Amino acid sequence: MILSVHARWRTAFPTVVLCSVLSGILPVLSGCSKDAKTSFQGYVEGEYVYLASSQPGQLTELLVARGEAVTAEAPVFALEAQSETDAVTQARHQLQAARAQQADLLTGKRRPEIEVVQAQLEQARADAARADTQWKRDQEQYQAGGIPKGQLDDSRAAAASAAAHVRELEGQLEVVRLPGRGEQIRAQEAQVQAAQAALAQAQWKLDQKTVRAPHAGLVFDTMYRSGEWVPAGSPVVRMLPPENIKVRFFVPETVMGSLAPGRSVRIRCDGCAAEVPAVVSFVSDQAEYTPPVIYSNEARAKLVFLVEARPQPADASKLHPGQPVEVIFR
Repeated sequence: MILSVHARWRTAFPTVVLCSVLSGILPVLSGCSKDAKTSFQGYVEGEYVYLASSQPGQLTELLVARGEAVTAEAPVFALEAQSETDAVTQARHQLQAARAQQADLLTGKRRPEIEVVQAQLEQARADAARADTQWKRDQEQYQAGGIPKGQLDDSRAAAASAAAHVRELEGQLEVVRLPGRGEQIRAQEAQVQAAQAALAQAQWKLDQKTVRAPHAGLVFDTMYRSGEWVPAGSPVVRMLPPENIKVRFFVPETVMGSLAPGRSVRIRCDGCAAEVPAVVSFVSDQAEYTPPVIYSNEARAKLVFLVEARPQPADASKLHPGQPVEVIFR
């Protein structure tokens, strides 16, 4: 009984080995007879842009809706901005005051002040002329013996004093016509620059309360409703510009040599009237295991490389994030 079983096993062994060998060779032979694969399954992905304000505030205007297409620089939402508006007004008035003080230093005294000094100078010159005339008369009288020496000395001192007063007022008139000191002018220039910087900062904060679309694109979602409080930096609108749409797919090592950024590919999808042209934008240099969810019904190698391709912005609207597609090489 034992010998018969052993004999049957020896007879069947070559058949089992032959079947195992053939089962391993046939796929290889059949694979050699096929052309290299020129299409791969992938999916569409979007790089979203999150629009937020650097300043906090209550959402007063939500100017877009989900699914709406917006143009570049179109207003998207606005926050309450009364405090920022008041700050801009205050900074603008402070700048005006600083500039007025600077102009006053550059122009010197006002015209009425200059006229007062001029009048004082004219009166002093008249007084000096009278004192000089009296001194000359006293000299003649002294020489004739009509007045004492003391009276002549008094008239000489009065004439000298009147002449000195004239020189003093002439100097004052020259001073009031001059602009302010250099140090004062430079200090005031610094004040003007500081006021300009404060106004620019206040204006920037006010501008941050109204957010505009940086690119044309599709509003994918809105996170807040009108009347809600929005913290600083919290996204209010999520949008997807057409240039941020890309297709991701995985290829085996055997295809890597024929791929490089800039290569043209074609994208085929359900519902697309025609194939969408695209250009390879990224080829990973690191292998990874086949993702657990991959849009393909065929067996794949365990190690694959990630490749990304981007369609033209005009064609990007035909593709939608998460949509399965087929990438074709030609």
